[in-house]
This record gives sequence, structure tokens and C-alpha cells, in this order.
Amino acid sequence: MALANPTLVQALRETADRLRNGAPYTWGHHGQCNCGNLAQVVTDFSPAEIQQYAHTGTGEWTELAQDYCGISGAPVELVLHKLMEAGLTPSDIHHLEYLNDKKVLQHLDGGFRWLRRNRREDAIAYFDAFANLLENKILDHAVANELAAMAVVELQETVAF
Repeated sequence: MALANPTLVQALRETADRLRNGAPYTWGHHGQCNCGNLAQVVTDFSPAEIQQYAHTGTGEWTELAQDYCGISGAPVELVLHKLMEAGLTPSDIHHLEYLNDKKVLQHLDGGFRWLRRNRREDAIAYFDAFANLLENKILDHAVANELAAMAVVELQETVAF
């Protein structure tokens, strides 16, 4: 599962907003599909650049992410590196392309349901749900840290007496 962090949450929300506002969306185009739209936000590359870079590898985003090595120097590796630097794993990229991570789907408005990979509305819902899931993880972690800090202070006060 993705590393929950504010940068990734913001990128997911921005991608959803861009799609909501009419950004080009074509599931069969590496630069305009689910991953391609997120890559535009994370890298500032155009859809055409992402498409061109993706074609230096073989396959769809799922295969590209699975084959990622980080040292080949191929342009697609730069795009994948930026996605992973933002906090995604190869598995997240696969699920993002097919909109099928059950953990994300459980955070959909209205509850769990299966989404279709080539529908703009479903992609928007998935990006929003993914951002919500990660934001909840960040908040849960912050609350856990706060409770742990309070427990340490309480223990110190108990030991001091």
C-alpha cells in the first residue's frame, strides 16, 4: 500500500479535480489514462511527453511498474520514479490503472462497489477515495503519536512522584 503522505494526498486530489474539470481522459493513452493523469500532476510532464516516455518501455502501466528498476535511465523510469517517490508502489500503480484496490474501494462515497477502469466518473471517485484512505492513515498515525506522547508524559509524572 502507498506511503501515506500529504504530497501524495494532494496529487490524488488535484488529479481528481483536473478530471472533474475536463482534463483529457482516454484510458488507452499512457498520458491521459488513470496513471497518466496522476503522472501529469506529479511530474509536470504533458500527456504527449508521458506517452512518449511510456513507449520507451513495454506494455501498459501495470507492466511498466512491474518491470521498474530505477537504474536503466529510460525516460519511462523517470516517470515511474516520480510516482514512487510520491509514495506509490508498483502494486498501487496496477490497482490505480484498473481501479480495483479493495482497500480504496471501501472508502468510496456510498460504500464499496466495483468501478470500471475506463470511465472518467469512476476514476474521479477512485482518486478521491484513495486520497481519503491515505488522509485517514495520516490522521490515525498522528493520533497514535499524540497518545503515545501523552502516555510517556503520564509515565514520567508517575515515576517522578
